[in-house]
Amino acid sequence: MKATIWAGRNSVDVENVPDPKILNDRDAVVRITSTAICGSDLHLVDGYVPTMKRGDIMGHEFMGEIVETGAGVTNLKVGDRVVVPFPIACGGCWSCRHELFSLCENSNPNARLAEKMFGFPTAGIFGYSHLTGGFAGGQAEYARVPFADVGPIKIEDTSIPDETVLFLSDILPTGYMGAEFCEISGGEVIAIWGAGPVGQFAAASAKMLGADRVILIDRFDYRLRIARENLDVETLDYEAVDSVPEALKELTGGRGPDACIDAVGMEAHHHGPAFAYDRVKQAMRQETERPIALREAIMSCRNGGIISVIGVYGGLMDKFPIGALMNRGLSIKSGQCHV
Repeated sequence: MKATIWAGRNSVDVENVPDPKILNDRDAVVRITSTAICGSDLHLVDGYVPTMKRGDIMGHEFMGEIVETGAGVTNLKVGDRVVVPFPIACGGCWSCRHELFSLCENSNPNARLAEKMFGFPTAGIFGYSHLTGGFAGGQAEYARVPFADVGPIKIEDTSIPDETVLFLSDILPTGYMGAEFCEISGGEVIAIWGAGPVGQFAAASAKMLGADRVILIDRFDYRLRIARENLDVETLDYEAVDSVPEALKELTGGRGPDACIDAVGMEAHHHGPAFAYDRVKQAMRQETERPIALREAIMSCRNGGIISVIGVYGGLMDKFPIGALMNRGLSIKSGQCHV
């Protein structure tokens, strides 16, 4: 079959690779009908996520048709149409029983590696480095799905097109989780860094949960325009202002947003010396992150507010404003989505 493979930093190829096979009774093989490129795939291509190897099949957002199942998969049959969530979850460990599926304790065969990096292991993830198991991803014609009796979401309505449900695999629930972290009860002002798909899903979710105002922050006019035309939101072009925190204070009567969502992550862009500083340190591998959006979120949020982090971070960062976080009573909630 053909697959998109990681071919080194800043290099991706399409190659012929062996078809996947059933390796465990709880496996299934899916014929891919739709797959997507996630913003976090950028971090793999740019070389900021360690343990990638040449030939690794990329992609963790995909759906398709079941073509084979292991003996232990009794809830799915050949021909079923499914969306495959990006984290691989066993369904039986403590984390899975508490619906923390992206923290599954049994699905990452390289748990020791992740433990050294993060303190505790995380779940296996399709197509996202050997740190998360080295599983082949879904940017291919076929994919093996471990623990297929737990994860795949069956789509029984054949009238629903792939593009309507594909994003259940990751970015829609990720955006919703980001809004849910904000503990919206009605009337809040929510600021969101990043007006890409995840940020826009977070914005729509925040409004659905009862936020009074949502302010989307980005530098790309087409993203901000799409948000204004399709969502009931305000927008802020960060390149058009001297200071995002000061601009948000002006927009909120001096108080600041009630909660701030970082939907950007480790490769944030900006103008000014902070961006240059992070860019140089990242290029020299002295830090793995460019946390400009996260810093701004912390410095912008009202006292006692919530910082929701759904943009991906993978390692270490410099100049983290822990003093502002602690002294102003801010809370951080973060994580890979438990879809």
